[in-house]
Amino acid sequence: MKRGGIFVKVFLYTIIFSASLVCVTVALFSRQFMSYYRTIRIQQISLSYQKIIDQSQRKGDVAELARQFHEKNQSFQFYISGKDGDVVYATPGADTSGAADDMPPGRRTFKIAVYLNKDYDLHAQGDDVFALDYGKWIGRALVTLSAILAASIIGAFVFARQMTKPIKILVNNTNKMANLEEVPPAPERKDELGVLAHDVHSMYDKLKETISKLEEEILRKREMEETQRYFFSAASHELKTPVAATSVLLEGMLENIGDYKDHPKYLRECLKMMDAQSKIISEILEIVSLNDGKIVPEPEKLDIRRTVADLLPDFQTLSEANDQRIVTDIPDGQTCLADSKMLRKALSNIILNGVQNTPRGGEIRIWSEPVAGRYRLCVLNTGARIDEAVLPKLFDPFYRADKARSRKSGRSGLGLTIVGKTLESMDVDFALENTPGGVLFWMELPKT
Repeated sequence: MKRGGIFVKVFLYTIIFSASLVCVTVALFSRQFMSYYRTIRIQQISLSYQKIIDQSQRKGDVAELARQFHEKNQSFQFYISGKDGDVVYATPGADTSGAADDMPPGRRTFKIAVYLNKDYDLHAQGDDVFALDYGKWIGRALVTLSAILAASIIGAFVFARQMTKPIKILVNNTNKMANLEEVPPAPERKDELGVLAHDVHSMYDKLKETISKLEEEILRKREMEETQRYFFSAASHELKTPVAATSVLLEGMLENIGDYKDHPKYLRECLKMMDAQSKIISEILEIVSLNDGKIVPEPEKLDIRRTVADLLPDFQTLSEANDQRIVTDIPDGQTCLADSKMLRKALSNIILNGVQNTPRGGEIRIWSEPVAGRYRLCVLNTGARIDEAVLPKLFDPFYRADKARSRKSGRSGLGLTIVGKTLESMDVDFALENTPGGVLFWMELPKT
């Protein structure tokens, strides 16, 4: 904004308007004042001749009445004329020439006609004790006008400043907003400028919120794209190795090389590897479906204790083989609202992961407890611990803390990934963390 800007314009416009208003006011009031002054002067002069005027109304000899009046008031100069202009009486020294009228301004004499009766007019003249001192009056008028003009300038300055100050603040704030700088809310005002400042700041807040959401969305999409690239890269790597191994086995059998002549043995190995790859592909497709929102949860009322109890027989054999115990402590009557199939899928992977990662002779403890309108379902692997740096990575696809051991046990590295995606789609909070008693996985299920 140029220096001065709107302030100079408002100031000048206000000064021009004020000066014009003062000039018009002075012009109008000066005319009214002069007219009023002339009327007062005529009234004062008429009062001086009131006696002769009253006597002339009674049809006496006008000339004789005038002579008698002059004898008693010799300081007055006047003459009496008829309607035809003939002078019937004149005091010594009276000027009977010309039409009766006011003397020019500035002279302290007067010459004025006063109505006497229907036949005669009295023309009074002489020194005007009521004459206006124009010089003194003009001096006072100039002083008054100067004071009014000075007051107008000061008022215009204050007015322009008060009018333009919030506008300048608004302009500065909008410049900062354009540069996405932090701008505090404008002071509260009840006028249109206050409403405008409030609306601009509200728009700025919404703009920042929108930009923030867009940035988060862009970041989320970038993370998704990065995750997808990582996922497909890892999936390709996971599938490439067993496919290559299967190809080697098949080529060896076709060429009848060495031990590969034992076709039934190596065909079973190929079938086993294909089954493993089929399982991985199914899990990959499940993760893709969860990401795309193709699997929609259908919540229903579930008994938590019964749901867990129905899953445990599937893991009893494996836990007994590892000399492990599965201990549950879930009170009766705890019900949650969740998709039965998806919850069972997530719990199966969590319990299986617990059995596989709990040391021999350890316990897998399962319990639930009320937490802020939800039930927190917990699975603890006693005696286990995971490096803190590894914990966040366990939900990444195909990540294995111990890759050699995991491959031998037939783990795909997608179990916790499926758990995470399933619980996210169900809008269930969860976490995996180290505790003094072991590794704890918990999820918070909504109460019914």
